[in-house]
Amino acid sequence: MVKTHRDLKVWQKSMTLVTNVYQAVENFPDFEKFGLVSQIRRSSVSIPANIAEGFGRRSQKEFRRFLNISMGSLFELETELGVSYNLGFLEESLFNEIYEDTREVERMMSSFISSL
Repeated sequence: MVKTHRDLKVWQKSMTLVTNVYQAVENFPDFEKFGLVSQIRRSSVSIPANIAEGFGRRSQKEFRRFLNISMGSLFELETELGVSYNLGFLEESLFNEIYEDTREVERMMSSFISSL
């Protein structure tokens, strides 16, 4: 039984994703700290934050809207990670690992949205 947003598997997985993303960008060049690193962190945090906010709205329509916003942030993150990889800031193995995590969250969220 789901009592709070913390009970949602998609929220839990997206929180793990945020942690992994923060760790992955730790070694980016200093000149990217206020550019790409900042944007990556914001988009990653936006994923579970919008899930939580939508859950708190107590309206299925609003919840769906916030889940779709969260999905947009997820796609933004995937793009930013791709740019980071292309620029050589992420090693291929780390990029693939995090990208697969984003795809898992995407599948979970798509399924969850469809179930509402």
